Formats: sequence, structure tokens, C-alpha cells
Amino acid sequence: MYYINLLMKNNIFKIIEYLYYFSLIVLCILYLFPGSLIGYFLYGKLGQQPNLIPNPIGTSINHLIFFSYITLLASIVRPSIKNILTNYKSILAISIILELLHMVIPNRAFEIYDLLANILGVIIILIGQKIIKCSKLS
Repeated sequence: MYYINLLMKNNIFKIIEYLYYFSLIVLCILYLFPGSLIGYFLYGKLGQQPNLIPNPIGTSINHLIFFSYITLLASIVRPSIKNILTNYKSILAISIILELLHMVIPNRAFEIYDLLANILGVIIILIGQKIIKCSKLS
């Protein structure tokens, strides 16, 4: 029975690990494509960014959600697989570099709010982890 439980935990971890790497690939494709692939699939227009959640800051919320998601997956994978792609500093660097590349990619535009949302998405998960860690210690 112990072996089956261990095997199940290992399989779930592997699925999360593969989901993390797949999500990084999807992130790079979405960021580096000249136009909005999601906008094309939802509206038939490469120039229209989807507004997944109506809010006052516009489509930047999409960046916050995706980078929070990526950072959360990295924090799950990091204890077992410590490589540069699961490091928080690397995720921050990726978010900055990808947003800066929008200055040179056709049909894309650098937006400071998107960059701030990327960084905030990473920071929110880090703060949440610190709070959880501190609450477990006391």
C-alpha cells in the first residue's frame, strides 16, 4: 500500500512538473508571437487582446494571473527539481525580458502596466509563501 501511495504522489508531481514546463513554452509562444493568438482564437483578430476579467486596469490582469500561475507551479516543483527555470529570480528575469521584447516584435507594444503586473504576479506568490511559512513556524 505504501508503494502505491508513493507512486501516486510521484505521478502527480511529474504531471505538475510537465505542466510547468509546458506553461513556460506556451508563455514564450504567446509573448513572442507578433499579435495576439488568444485574441485571434476568441475574436478572429490578431490585434485584439482578450480581457478575461473585466477590471479597471484592462488586459494587464491577464499578465498578473499567468505569472502568478507560473510562479505557483515553480514553487511546487522547486523543492525536488532545483534548476534555473524554477528559480524566482529567473521567472522575474523572464517576465522583464519578454515584456521588453515587445518593443521590437511587430504588432506588439511594450506596456509598463503589463510589466508591473508580471512582477506583481511573482511577488504575490512569494509573499503568500512567506506568510504560510511564518504561520507554520508559530
